[in-house]
Amino acid sequence: MLAAIPFPNLSPEIFSVSIGGFEFALRWYALAYIVGILIGWRIVIHACARPAIWGRETPLMSREQIDDLLTWVILGVIIGGRLGFVLFYQPAYYLQNPLEIPMIWQGGMAFHGGFLGVVAVIAWFCWKHKIPLWNLADALAMATPPAIFLGRIANFINAELWGRPTDLPWGVIFPGAAAQDCPDVVGLCARHPSQLYEALLEGALLGAVLLYLAYRRGALQRPALLTGLFFAGYGAARFFVELFRQADAQYITMENPFGYVVRLGEFGLSMGQLLSIPMIAVGIVLMLWTRRPHQRT
Repeated sequence: MLAAIPFPNLSPEIFSVSIGGFEFALRWYALAYIVGILIGWRIVIHACARPAIWGRETPLMSREQIDDLLTWVILGVIIGGRLGFVLFYQPAYYLQNPLEIPMIWQGGMAFHGGFLGVVAVIAWFCWKHKIPLWNLADALAMATPPAIFLGRIANFINAELWGRPTDLPWGVIFPGAAAQDCPDVVGLCARHPSQLYEALLEGALLGAVLLYLAYRRGALQRPALLTGLFFAGYGAARFFVELFRQADAQYITMENPFGYVVRLGEFGLSMGQLLSIPMIAVGIVLMLWTRRPHQRT
């Protein structure tokens, strides 16, 4: 190993307090969700207050409706993210331990599950309040990347979801026996900081592109365009980063060291890639659909 970056001295907990024999801790991961959702909420408020960028004469939603939507989105993220992790990644374990399914404080959330939870919430909310579905979907597409960015930074601070071993100079020496269990590596094992790759691609870059198109290129006047771009952009970024990300332990065996869930000869697809392919396909279909003249607002 010619060069590597030592893992910074960071604790997953920001602070903790003991009250009546119980210890309460604020963790970076929880703070990332809170701040990310609040930033997204402000983005939606700002966009909805400007009917002109939508090609409308009236605001898309009232402030009261936006606040109500925030509550439902939070529920969709938490319930969908947890159920997605249970069903996609460890169904056998939770089938044997069903009482642990609600224990989200133990960790275990899946982005694709949270995404599906939010989709269900949006569909119901639009039906209830008679709000154009694709307009609201576009607003949430703009609002989501900040939470993804902060969530991936929190994954890095937690020293979880690290990448495969690497000898690149920006490889990070993550702590823990699991991170240091690298076959054929002598001494300390450095890994791709795949959490930071995702933060930059799925969060910062995708978010900047969506906001630029919305405010500078009139993309919100083509309903579903930003939604399609978000689907395709996130799916493509996640598919790419999976090439450097360590697979979940339950998929790794001696015969399958890269943890492929679909084998294609010497190559294959990880669970993250498999779940990203439908997102890419739906995103492309939506973007092509918005090119039809009658779809313009």
